[in-house]
Amino acid sequence: MPTISMFYGILIRMFFYDTDKHHAPHIHAEYQGQVGLCYFDGAVLAGELPIKKHKLVVAWIEIHQDDLLADWQLAVNGKKPFSIRGLDQ
Repeated sequence: MPTISMFYGILIRMFFYDTDKHHAPHIHAEYQGQVGLCYFDGAVLAGELPIKKHKLVVAWIEIHQDDLLADWQLAVNGKKPFSIRGLDQ
């Protein structure tokens, strides 16, 4: 499970071949042991994050839509996704 970005203590990950259970493009955002799976529109698919951290993830997703879609295509084909800049860089 590659980490594709980190910012403000949030880890953003994208699994390889992650289409069996959740067919739509999404990321796994982790903050202090809490994990939220988020669609690329920012909606929560599963889990949860603190509200302020979720808002940061939504902002990051909005900024990096094209990069996320490109990484999703790599990941579902078993290739390592590229790193994406965080909000604090």
